[in-house]
Amino acid sequence: MSRAFLSLVAFLALTLPTFAASPVEVTADQFVVDQAASEATFTGNVIIKRDDVTVWAQKVVVEYGDGGVSNITHIVATGRVRLQTEDQDATGDRVTFDPSSQILRLSGNVTVTNAAGTLNGPELVLNLAEQTSTFSSNGGGRVTGVFTPQ
Repeated sequence: MSRAFLSLVAFLALTLPTFAASPVEVTADQFVVDQAASEATFTGNVIIKRDDVTVWAQKVVVEYGDGGVSNITHIVATGRVRLQTEDQDATGDRVTFDPSSQILRLSGNVTVTNAAGTLNGPELVLNLAEQTSTFSSNGGGRVTGVFTPQ
């Protein structure tokens, strides 16, 4: 499953606007920019597409610094989040990403599925800088997996 996690890391990196220069297509029922709070919020059936990656959520909040949206400081997606590539699917209740630490946290009923199998657990933490992933119980529940021999 480590290949699955590396694939997930690559997939997540492609979905975040701080990495590649390819266009990101976002659709939502509503888009609100709060300049005083330095955040942009997409709500209602949010779909984010970049190349061969698609993200679904009910709400995505992008916090930014002094440089505006080119200086993203934090991203939070909530509402049964789904991240999908051609060969992998990941779901959870909440995704947070901190560009400065390169830590992405998928939490709440997490499931990662690909041809090699399925992993479930309360939380998945990806360190994109170190290319490591940790599935943990986070104090509740257990990490479980079903693997298909290749």
